[in-house]
Amino acid sequence: MIKYLVVAFLLIVRVTAQKPPRNPPPPKWLTLNGQQPAVIARGGVSGLFPESTRIAYDLVAQVSVPDPVYYCDLQFTQDSVGFCHAELQLNNDTNIVNIFPRGEKTYNVNGKDVRGWFAIDYPADAILSNVTSFQNVMTRPNVFDGQQLMVATDLPTVTKEPPSLWFNVQYDMFYNQHKISPAAYLQNTKLGRVSYISSPEINFLKSMVNKVDKVRTKLILRFLEPQAVEPTTNQPYGEVLKNLAVIKQFASGILVPKTYIWPVNKEQYLLAPTTLVADAHREGLEIYASDFANDFPGSYNYSYDPTAEVLQFIDNDQFSVDGVLTDFPFTASAATACLAHQKKATKRPKTALIITHNGASGDYAGCTDLAYDKAIRDGADVIDCSVQMSKDGVAFCLDSADLLGDTTAITSFMSRSSNVPEIQPKNGIFSFDLTWSEIQSLKPQLTNPLSQDMGGLPRNPANKDKGQFLTLADFLDLAKAKAVPGILVNILNAHFLASKKGLDVVGAVTSALSNATLDKQPTQVMIQSDDTSVLAKFKEVPSFRRVYAIRDTIGDAPKPSLDEIKKFADAVDVRRSSILKSTASFFSNFTRVVEEMHAANLSVHVSILYNEYTTLAFDFFDDPMLELATFVEGAKVDAVVTEYPATAYAYFRTPCSDPALENMDFTLAPAEPGQLLFFVVPEALPPAGAPAPTLDAASVVDPPLPSVSKGENNTAGQPPADEKKNSSERRTTSLCLSFVLALIMSLFLNRIYFF
Repeated sequence: MIKYLVVAFLLIVRVTAQKPPRNPPPPKWLTLNGQQPAVIARGGVSGLFPESTRIAYDLVAQVSVPDPVYYCDLQFTQDSVGFCHAELQLNNDTNIVNIFPRGEKTYNVNGKDVRGWFAIDYPADAILSNVTSFQNVMTRPNVFDGQQLMVATDLPTVTKEPPSLWFNVQYDMFYNQHKISPAAYLQNTKLGRVSYISSPEINFLKSMVNKVDKVRTKLILRFLEPQAVEPTTNQPYGEVLKNLAVIKQFASGILVPKTYIWPVNKEQYLLAPTTLVADAHREGLEIYASDFANDFPGSYNYSYDPTAEVLQFIDNDQFSVDGVLTDFPFTASAATACLAHQKKATKRPKTALIITHNGASGDYAGCTDLAYDKAIRDGADVIDCSVQMSKDGVAFCLDSADLLGDTTAITSFMSRSSNVPEIQPKNGIFSFDLTWSEIQSLKPQLTNPLSQDMGGLPRNPANKDKGQFLTLADFLDLAKAKAVPGILVNILNAHFLASKKGLDVVGAVTSALSNATLDKQPTQVMIQSDDTSVLAKFKEVPSFRRVYAIRDTIGDAPKPSLDEIKKFADAVDVRRSSILKSTASFFSNFTRVVEEMHAANLSVHVSILYNEYTTLAFDFFDDPMLELATFVEGAKVDAVVTEYPATAYAYFRTPCSDPALENMDFTLAPAEPGQLLFFVVPEALPPAGAPAPTLDAASVVDPPLPSVSKGENNTAGQPPADEKKNSSERRTTSLCLSFVLALIMSLFLNRIYFF
């Protein structure tokens, strides 16, 4: 049955490794031998499937560069049969407790008592025929749990060539105490190309020096944490590392945790690199870095882009490690084959625009000068300003009229909190109730698109309150001064501001654009709104592109609704969930929304893209590059709206994203819908949700904008009865926590975005 599933998988996955190799001059690498760093798959694709299972190993070749290395932590059964499993104990990620409920024992392992279930208590038939594996990382899918048996050391079964194998012997002393010899097992094995044998135990490696083919097999000393004690010498690994010349006498290289090379401080920012790579290479030792996983938050310097972390180790001006040990071989392959050596590459013609969401708001507080400046430096094609209004009529850039999430308003203006149902259902402190000078007294706050209980992750805390808010005029001046190719002005809450607060946001935008003379500049100007009456006001400026924003998820866009949109707009901004269907965080299919909008001659912008792995479907291997490829090349969108423009720019800059270049040995091909759901037992999935609604033509057209009221302090109430669409449906869908909770916490609160 497993073989059938694997064959089926190979038929539906776009196999990157089967493409004919390209023949450009190979890049120069700063590895010891000058060759491309190795991509080493720890337990297969263990970031997705339970580690060291058949399916995890068989998938490696399909998502990696040619000739990846298959890494196996070698363990043994009672009858000396080897199998792959990361831990000596089996109870943390298998069902052995259910199979052998009375099997718990305590063993002394390298001087420490360890309690659990151990394979050395059972023959191979009992383990390999009965014990199934589970994911033991909470962020990874559990729908594959219990489906895969433990596997022996034949590893992948679907490679065209004999695979490169890496066996790590973590507990040689322990096994020898129980009359099991890992050395004898490896010496007698006939498992194809055993390219690497590693161990944290020096005596084991010394015993293997004369037992391996030195041309074919490299011996690697694996380092544990610096304070851990190497059992042969009884020295901490930090001390062992100081004598690389001695290591060279019995090993070809070293495998070290990545922090040995690029240490981080307690705030999780990178420190200066050590000299370890250069020192190892000077001694003729290869050096490999471990602990790469897309779903383990690393340094904030990487902005949650896992390819950026890999590049830090293989593509800097000082050194390159000789390989990376990773749970996500796709990411290491993309960094190695596609993104490395691209720093000086000119920007390639691309098939979609990069539009920011509040600037580079993943790195700096949104809509600040620093966020916009970084977005421009990061290669954004279009920077955006969501226009809010102060009480005294100043138009400025901020994501929401509610200041609670994006500023420190909670500490200064709690008494000004109010409930405005036309904007959002919960209390807030709103920009139209504060003067511009009062708003300027606030500090910005770098927020996350998701609350903590919905998988939110902290962003760049060192810069959480840096930067200055910009008026719309300042924003336009910045765009002109930096010669930005395009700007997008997003107009919000126009009906409410005009009728209830006496504020003319459309007039403010029109005046600012006129004063900036952008209608006479080469800069592309986009006007975006979820209100067709706002877009109608800019119909007379043909150089402006009008973008209609659909904030709710839709499953279909029939022609009558698109015909209405075309009367007001040239493009449509839709949520990710309107383009990709998902089931339990798996990508199940494309909708017809992009196809339908293109047929109506409407451009499609997809929003909002993030780097955080908690926002990505499992099919994207927790890598935002693959999500970009799926939207751009799979769905054929015309623009991506992102909070991390640097990642999008890196994607478009690489030749691997160019569909015209097919003779590549690895490409950033889009994910195929349903490729992972194929493996999921239906009973493991939650009940299917209701289908997304169809876009209704009657809901598109809004009533004309009301006249601007003269009273500035009108009480906010319900919108006029003749409005076809309640303005709360057009709001930016962000919610702050309740006023009562804010009083209790008296802290900065994250806003929750639904997308």
